[in-house]
Amino acid sequence: MFADREEAGRELVRALRHLPDDGVVLLAIPRGGVELAAVVAAERGWPLDIVIPRKIRAPGNPELGLGAIAPGVRIIDERMVRGLRVSPEYLEREIGEGEAEIRRRSDAYRGGRPALELTGKTAVVVDDGVATGGTAAAALRWARAQGAGRVVLAVGVCAAESLERLRLEADEVVCLAVPEPFHAVGQWYRDFPQVADERVVALLDRGEVG
Repeated sequence: MFADREEAGRELVRALRHLPDDGVVLLAIPRGGVELAAVVAAERGWPLDIVIPRKIRAPGNPELGLGAIAPGVRIIDERMVRGLRVSPEYLEREIGEGEAEIRRRSDAYRGGRPALELTGKTAVVVDDGVATGGTAAAALRWARAQGAGRVVLAVGVCAAESLERLRLEADEVVCLAVPEPFHAVGQWYRDFPQVADERVVALLDRGEVG
């Protein structure tokens, strides 16, 4: 168990020490992932940016994911969609709302600044933890679609089943802890407050995103 996200960030610094000083870009998943990534960025001097995936929520059960999206990326669990008899109309509406929220957050966090160039770089996608892995997979695919030469996932904690899935999406996975049983990311941090948008903006300003 980590004391907080800052402690997990310090441990990620050590876990990522094999990566070179140059040619690396950190891509934090807001909001919690930005806390860890900011610690790594400050220590290693790597530029800090964001990637914003969103879960596709099941009808009547927003905690259940039908897949995930990122800008230009859609991952849909067709078996779950069929099993729950989700209509195409619902799916498109949910995806549309998710894409609108991604745009809103991107504008709020970036403040009009462009995304960092990833072509040929090592993109390190950072989050505080992974439960089902859908949004992490969407973030990894987005980074690869932007031309990253290598894609690394770096997280504090991850469910074992999701970890195996994500090894197929990333060139490398760095996970500090794979606890069993795994119920929720927050249970593995003693201090796990919600991260406000204002805090994300402040950390990205410090990391000179964009």
